Amino acid sequence: MAGGLTQDQIRQYGKDGYLIVEDLLTASEVETFLAEEAKEKPQAWKELALRRYTVDPQWQLLATHPKISGMVSQLMQGPPSIVQTMYMNKSPEGGTGVALHQDTHYIRNEPNTLMACWLALSDTDKENGGLCVVPGSHKRPLYETGAPKDDSEHAAWEKVYQMRGPDGQSWDEPMTSHEIRGLDSSEIVYLSVPKGGGVFFTSMTIHGSFANRSGTRPRLAFATHYVKDGTWVYRADIQETVPV
Repeated sequence: MAGGLTQDQIRQYGKDGYLIVEDLLTASEVETFLAEEAKEKPQAWKELALRRYTVDPQWQLLATHPKISGMVSQLMQGPPSIVQTMYMNKSPEGGTGVALHQDTHYIRNEPNTLMACWLALSDTDKENGGLCVVPGSHKRPLYETGAPKDDSEHAAWEKVYQMRGPDGQSWDEPMTSHEIRGLDSSEIVYLSVPKGGGVFFTSMTIHGSFANRSGTRPRLAFATHYVKDGTWVYRADIQETVPV
């Protein structure tokens, strides 16, 4: 699988826990995805939720894109498998974001090889609720968490997931939306990512977003989470990973 990152970019990813890369997608690829996404979808498609990439050609294209998956392979130093995909259309009049978190809290995996690629399908910045990160936070332990404090910024949810261990044992585990506790807010970096660009980050990198206060500009993004081939994912709903 061909990669496209320089050694300096790979070192920066290792140092900061994230890496911005522009022009991952062409304008045509972005517009084709958005046009297809605007069409009415069948109920069966909607029910697939995080696994729509297994049946939808446009979701599959972004999740398996050769340019992107080649860079993922470089960063994780091995062949990637897809865990889940998400399309996030944040409305321009206060659409809420996802509170600052570490993905390992939501997607436990062993060994922890989880990483993500967050693609900007519109120009994104602080004003319209773009992605923010805490550089270097991937080198720290998992933070303590608590319920989001401001529901005008971050939506709250609660769900019970079925979990399954490598020994075959199954159990139910409640999970809730949360935000990191004990973080110095001055460490947060608000990213500006142009349409077609993307951000790669590790599962330990603190990241999230705030509400879209632009008033006119939707914030459109697509995220794919990957693990290195051979990694065990505990959540049953996304346990069946698909090699790229």
